[in-house]
This record gives sequence, C-alpha cells and structure tokens, in this order.
Amino acid sequence: MSANQLLLFVIVGQNEPLYEAEFLKSGAVTSDSATRQNYFVLHSALDLVDKAAWTTNNMYLKVVDKVNHQQVSTFLTAGSIKFMLLHSGKSEDSIRNFFTEVYELYVKFSMNPFYQYDTAITSKVFDARVRAVAKRYLLA
Repeated sequence: MSANQLLLFVIVGQNEPLYEAEFLKSGAVTSDSATRQNYFVLHSALDLVDKAAWTTNNMYLKVVDKVNHQQVSTFLTAGSIKFMLLHSGKSEDSIRNFFTEVYELYVKFSMNPFYQYDTAITSKVFDARVRAVAKRYLLA
C-alpha cells in the first residue's frame, strides 16, 4: 500500500482519543501493521503539539512532525482539544479548510446538551459529516 493513499484523523481530548477516522482513497487497502504504525506516529507527536502550542497563538499549528514521508498537521481548539491529521504532504490550504470545517462540526456537536465534554464521540451523523468534509478537501 502506498502511504499517500491513507489519511488518519484523530480528535484527542485531555487524556484520550475522542474520535478516530481513517480515510482511504478509493480502491486502497491497508494492513494492520501500517495502521498501528500510523497511530504510533500520531501518539508520538502529542508532545510536539504541546510544545508548539506554547510558541504561537494560532489554532492551526501546521505540520508539527514528519516521519517516513508522512506529516502530522494539528489544529488546537480553545479548549485544548487537538485535531491531528497524518498525511503525506497535502496542501496547506486543503488541510486548513478541512480542520476549519471539522472544528465547526465539533463546536455544533459539543453544544448538544446530551454530549458530555471530553468524552468519546460516537455519533454516526458526526462521523458521516467528517467523512464528507474529508472527501471534499483531502481525497479530491
């Protein structure tokens, strides 16, 4: 499998992942070991995200880590929720647009009175909308 066919998106709360999604280009397949490696790369970038958060006031932290031709881009919300995307060199504009729209979805979702802040997001509607945004900006 080519590394550029897989994108991994994770929303990380204060202590644990809240939402995870893999986006594959049509016809692509992934192996279990590649998936585990991708999660490891994202997990190892968390310290770099915390470090980068102190150096800027921007919510979009851009690329915070590069490993094996893969890059980790991050968006940090005002509540310190991290949106992390593992990709292989997508354009800055498409990643920024993706993060911005997903942030809007997250804010709308978190305003739901039945959602408890910093807990796992299991909504199928939220998942479908995130995947639609990814298809528009990242898989085009």
